[in-house]
Amino acid sequence: MDANMRREIILEHYQNPEHRGLVDCKDYEKIRTNNTSCIDDLTIQIKVKDGHIEDIRFDGEACAISTSATSIMIASFIGKTKEEATKILENYEAMLDERPYDASVLGELNVYEDIYRQPNRKKCALLPFRAIHQVLEESRWD
Repeated sequence: MDANMRREIILEHYQNPEHRGLVDCKDYEKIRTNNTSCIDDLTIQIKVKDGHIEDIRFDGEACAISTSATSIMIASFIGKTKEEATKILENYEAMLDERPYDASVLGELNVYEDIYRQPNRKKCALLPFRAIHQVLEESRWD
């Protein structure tokens, strides 16, 4: 993917993030996550039903990288099982850590393939990853 395409995708998900806005419903598990060194402060809600991620919502203040990574990651997870979501998370983390990974499972998340070149931005790209990973590990899967 060329640099211009990456920038367009990141900017689109930053300006028009999908699944933004929290809901008042006890069926969602909620986690708050932030980067202590910048403005990134997000709350993420995940609803799991019948062994699949039915919905994920988020809100808060964050930079372009954190906001777009959250939006893209959420779109990647809707309808997935825990195993499918975990596979995406593992490959995403490997990509950001410059380890071998399967780009075919990442879809639009591949826009962050060069983020390792900017270590301070890597933290932003990992913010939703850590929160969603934690919820998936602790979640009650029906």
